[in-house]
Amino acid sequence: MANPPPLPSMGKLRWQCRRGMLELDYALSEFLEARYPALDEEEQRGFVRLLDYEDQLLLDWLMGNAVPSDPATRLLIERICRRA
Repeated sequence: MANPPPLPSMGKLRWQCRRGMLELDYALSEFLEARYPALDEEEQRGFVRLLDYEDQLLLDWLMGNAVPSDPATRLLIERICRRA
């Protein structure tokens, strides 16, 4: 099995956290700076995948209007919402 690609740099992730909605900017950027470095590699990869979702879906998840079907994504959204 091939090695997974390297994780993006913090600078690239900061750029990806800048979204079209100010609420997402705050939530994602705050999580990136405060919690991302302490995540294990699989959780970090989950956060990177999370950044590929559309803004409206991310906002719905963060506002509690929808719930991700994937358990790992759901847990990550819960951690972002708790800021823990």
